[in-house]
Amino acid sequence: MSDQFDAIVIGAGQAGPFLAARLAATNKSVALVERNHLGGTCVNDGCTPTKTLVASARAAWMARHAGDFGVSFKGPVRVDMKAVKARKDAVVGASVQSLTEWIGGIETLDHIRSEASFVSPTVVKIGSRTITAPQIFINTGATANVPDWPGLSTVPYLTNSSIMDLDSLPSHLVIVGASYIGLEFAQMYTRFGAKVTVIERGDRPAAREDQDISGWIRKILEAEGVTFLFNTKVESVARAGGGILLSLKTGSRRASVEGSHLLLALGRTPNTGALNLAAAGVAVDERGYIVTDEHLRTNVPGIWAMGDVNGRGAFTHTSYNEYEIVADNVIDGGSRSVANRIPVYGLFIDPPLGRIGMSEAEVRQSGRKALLATRPMTQVARARERGETQGMMKVLVDAETRKILGAAILGIGGDEVVQSLLQLMAAGTSYTTMMETVHIHPTVSELLPTLLADLEPLN
Repeated sequence: MSDQFDAIVIGAGQAGPFLAARLAATNKSVALVERNHLGGTCVNDGCTPTKTLVASARAAWMARHAGDFGVSFKGPVRVDMKAVKARKDAVVGASVQSLTEWIGGIETLDHIRSEASFVSPTVVKIGSRTITAPQIFINTGATANVPDWPGLSTVPYLTNSSIMDLDSLPSHLVIVGASYIGLEFAQMYTRFGAKVTVIERGDRPAAREDQDISGWIRKILEAEGVTFLFNTKVESVARAGGGILLSLKTGSRRASVEGSHLLLALGRTPNTGALNLAAAGVAVDERGYIVTDEHLRTNVPGIWAMGDVNGRGAFTHTSYNEYEIVADNVIDGGSRSVANRIPVYGLFIDPPLGRIGMSEAEVRQSGRKALLATRPMTQVARARERGETQGMMKVLVDAETRKILGAAILGIGGDEVVQSLLQLMAAGTSYTTMMETVHIHPTVSELLPTLLADLEPLN
């Protein structure tokens, strides 16, 4: 005998709890099934804890550079990693507690802590129980990729999740992968005082970005002491004393690197393996992501997929947007979709990168007529005043419509400032609107009109 609900939400990441609460508010009986903690990756081992650690790492960096600002104190800067972790745990704990109390106070919402697997398109097995509903929403997220390197199973290694439990400073942290997660941890642990080596198969960090942006990212991290090994493949891993030894290949040359800790930062795998999607007939692509249409519907009527598990964007903000889209379609009778969603994300090294829309490479590939402007952060008064002049601004505009196509701001406040341009994109407004608007001085944003005034044809 199955327990009957009006709706089942599988996974309590960014989208799941909010959708479950909205459904419950319409007097529907809702089961929210989560095998681990409420909040998913963002709250437990993603945005919330990592940005808390980034803040501690910045405090250490500022203390070491206090002399540059005319401030001095005696003795070396020491980082207490147990205290750093305790601060991170407190911030995460408060977020989880708040979410738990909110969900627990919703009368028609049943929070079930268990792993879910489909029995049919309307029936889900949870432990020894089965539950059924005409509407099922999948929000199970993704986990870190673990490669099949020879010897990896015989050595201890870290992922973005397990490194959250670390309360001591690695003497030498080896990170494999120079994308966003790897880069953030590289700078963070360098600032804590560890030696850090980053191994990357490609020829530059953050390969999704344009060459000039990637170049600046490399320059920023190398200046802080991060060592990069590009065009390098890991062939095997073994124990070495109390640490690990990686055998490497760069072209025809072989080498090795020894470290105390190993962090894998090689992308994400969707959490679909345990769902038994075949029993429901839900289609997945060759990488295991659930296939959806622009309204987040799967190929099976009555089943939707939101967040990282559908491969449409591995970000907290895109997951929350997908909750809004599904709620609009299912509850409000609307027709919102992901069709016109503007790509937007950040890389939270220090200084941060804010990215919206198309890159320069994508604009060139499209063949459209465009305008381009760039400006170094050395020409931003606020950056000079803060003593943080690394990075650059870049914006691309459609030459015919005068609408912004994309932008990248790598520099102080870049993750916040770029969103002013995002609003112009969303409104479909000409870039000249910003040029005619008075901005506050001295800020980073006031340089956006100046940047736009330098637009020239993209050659």
